[in-house]
Amino acid sequence: MPNIPLGRRHERRLLVTSDVAIDFMGIEEARVLATPWLIWHLEFTCRDLIKPLLDEGYDSVGTDVSVKHLAATPLGMSAVFRAEVIHVDGNRVKFKVEAFDEKEKISEGTHERYVVNVARFATRVQAKAAAG
Repeated sequence: MPNIPLGRRHERRLLVTSDVAIDFMGIEEARVLATPWLIWHLEFTCRDLIKPLLDEGYDSVGTDVSVKHLAATPLGMSAVFRAEVIHVDGNRVKFKVEAFDEKEKISEGTHERYVVNVARFATRVQAKAAAG
């Protein structure tokens, strides 16, 4: 079982570029941070928070995402993603997540990750693929 303390926090930053922005509205001025990329960065902030605490050969996978995308972040603006451990139950770790741009809160919610042995996880995935 991993030793992950409640209250542990981590954050990461991102400059919103065309690589992580929507492009379906047809005009450059409407390009903003896309929700899938918002979620990806929230998830990886959580992963990066607990990864240093895990034994070699272990990592975590996302099992639940419940976030609101509250506000748009335009191209060229920076965003910060924050995660805090709020519950640990065996290998299951729950996080409070938030994101802010330079003007306001852009996201809030929770995320859950499950700590796995990478080799065993890969074996199960390959067995499932082979059963196809």
